[in-house]
Amino acid sequence: MEKISIDQIKTWDRFYRGNFINSLSGFKSVSLIGTINAEGIPNLAIFSNIVHLGADPALIGFVNRPIEAAPHTLANIQETKSFTINHIHTTIYQQAHQTSAKYPAGCSEFEKTGLTPYFHPTILSPFVEESKIKYALSLEEIIPIKQNSTFFVIGAIHTVFLDKSIVDEDGFIYIDRANSLTSLGLDGYYKTEKIERLPYAKTNRN
Repeated sequence: MEKISIDQIKTWDRFYRGNFINSLSGFKSVSLIGTINAEGIPNLAIFSNIVHLGADPALIGFVNRPIEAAPHTLANIQETKSFTINHIHTTIYQQAHQTSAKYPAGCSEFEKTGLTPYFHPTILSPFVEESKIKYALSLEEIIPIKQNSTFFVIGAIHTVFLDKSIVDEDGFIYIDRANSLTSLGLDGYYKTEKIERLPYAKTNRN
C-alpha cells in the first residue's frame, strides 16, 4: 500500500487532484435540488453532498459551493425559504448530470435537460416529476464555511412523495427498489444493492 502525503497531493495537476480527493470520501447520495426565484423561474441543480442531520426534527443539510461558482440555488433558497430534493434514478441520471452545466441566471435547467417540473399547489418550489422519491423542505439556517467560502444549508422536511410499497413495516425505505443511484467523485454514478439489514447493536451482543 502506497503512502501519499498532502504535500505530494498539492503538487498534482488540479483536475487529477480534484478527482482523487472527491473520490476519497467514498460513495455519496446524489439528488436534484429544485428551487424557484422571486420572478417564478425554476432552477434545478445536482448535489452529491446531501446529509441527514436528524429525525426529530427532520433535518437535511447540503453544501453549496462558493457564490461565484454556484449562485442560483442558494440565492433562490434565500429568497423563498423553500426547496425540494429529488432522488436520481437509472433513467434520468444523464439529464440530472447535465444540470451541473453553468447555465445563466434566468435559464431553467428543466427546459435545458428535458426534465419535467411538478408544482404541488401547496408547495412553492418545483419537484422533478420523473423522480420516484422526492421531498420538500423549508429553510432553517445557512452557515458560512470560512475555510473554503462554501455554505452549509439546513432545511426541515415537511412533505414527502414516494410509493408506499418501498417502505418496510418499520419505516425503512428501500431506495434501491426505486432505482435510486449513488455517486462517486464528480461524474461517477452507481447502482445500489442491499446486502443485509443488521439488528440494533447492543453491548451484550457479539
